[in-house]
Amino acid sequence: MTLLALSNGVELAWGLGVAVGLVIALVVWALLEVLRRTLRDVDEGATAIWTAGKLVAQNTQTTHLLQTTKARGGDLLAELGEHARLAERSER
Repeated sequence: MTLLALSNGVELAWGLGVAVGLVIALVVWALLEVLRRTLRDVDEGATAIWTAGKLVAQNTQTTHLLQTTKARGGDLLAELGEHARLAERSER
């Protein structure tokens, strides 16, 4: 069985290739981790905005009834005024 011996230059090239590949892999991993964390933060922000929007919608879903409430309040005020006048007449 014959073993092929590699020259020092070839061994050095292989070693540098493996080292460069490892450095590139680490850089890619770091960039992907930064991207993952950024996306998580964006997702949390979007979830917070969505939740706030739903709360605003819940708090404003009956605003169309405010005109009716205002009208009923005016009717109540008129009725109270009438009762006050009747009470004033009965005291005389």
